[in-house]
Amino acid sequence: MSEQAINESEMIAYIADKTGVGEEGIKTVLKHEQAFIAAAAKKPGDTIELDGDELVDYVVAQKNVKLNELEIENVLDAEMAYLIDKGLAGYED
Repeated sequence: MSEQAINESEMIAYIADKTGVGEEGIKTVLKHEQAFIAAAAKKPGDTIELDGDELVDYVVAQKNVKLNELEIENVLDAEMAYLIDKGLAGYED
């Protein structure tokens, strides 16, 4: 994968275009996603394993999230599509 930096405003615009979700909703989802990943990174082991359903459940449970489960899933899917398009992420078999 490339080591290039993520252009956050470009990514948010991409996600908004793909999902129809507003910028503030996207930023809130991404902030909670980062907290979830940070917590997973503290677990023992060399790799970080993330379960998409657990991530969505975590974000849905946050009090300041106004989006429904489908909107959250769409934001996360669009984020992953952006990262893959930019060569910054991929799926492990």
